[in-house]
Amino acid sequence: MGIIREPVVAGQFYPENKEELRRMIKSCNEHEYGPGHQSRESDEKIFGIVCPHAGYIYSGPTACHAYKSISEQNPELVVIIGPNHFGIGKNAATMVDAKWMTPLGMVKVDSDAAHEIVKRSHVIEIDNYSHSQDHSLEVQIPMLQFTLSKEFQILPIILHAQDSETARDVGNAVYEIAKKKKSIIIASSDFTHYEENSFAHLQDKALIDPILEMDVEKFYRVLKERRVTACGFGAIASAMIACKRLGATRGKMLSYATSGDISGDTESVVGYAAIKFV
Repeated sequence: MGIIREPVVAGQFYPENKEELRRMIKSCNEHEYGPGHQSRESDEKIFGIVCPHAGYIYSGPTACHAYKSISEQNPELVVIIGPNHFGIGKNAATMVDAKWMTPLGMVKVDSDAAHEIVKRSHVIEIDNYSHSQDHSLEVQIPMLQFTLSKEFQILPIILHAQDSETARDVGNAVYEIAKKKKSIIIASSDFTHYEENSFAHLQDKALIDPILEMDVEKFYRVLKERRVTACGFGAIASAMIACKRLGATRGKMLSYATSGDISGDTESVVGYAAIKFV
């Protein structure tokens, strides 16, 4: 039978009604900060994306840029790496024999990939509890269901430890899995938290530069020196490492906005970036 991971932020971060949810994602696409109907280079190989995970009303338009970029990729496996905001469970965890439920239906966890990644990693363990409360992976799944036309499975990885050593281990293990299947890697992260809008833009630009260069050492250096409050920094670093080994040579900025840009309340904002690794 396996376990069903029920949604914990449906009705908060995104609508719990199926039709309302579809309407909301559509409106995020059409929002002034969304991608709209612009065409994209469909022949470009995209290895992974960086995508925000806040409430759709704030981060959805930015997230849609990342999802639109992979809409024609049709991966068999989507590896989703995100931060463990509650710090519960293990330092790094995946799960097996599970399906994630959203208002748009069920998505199956690729148990074979999960068992294999645990063998290849020194830090990733199988632990359902680590995944029980967090939104960082969950909010990506309805977007995937809405965007991808073919069935896919997921490999969820949630990180409590986000240091560079952990990111290197996770990134290398993800590479070993992703190279065997038609895969896409998602790093789920918001950027600066609760700073004034123009300062958030400056902080985030400084951190995004090494992501576009795919320079992990520089990324951690900027993070530390400037004290950038990006919550999923380990997820971003892991994705950079895996994508680089898969053949990506650079990150390309798709969109950046803050909650303040979208809501007009610029005193205390959260930053959101959509980036693709090509």
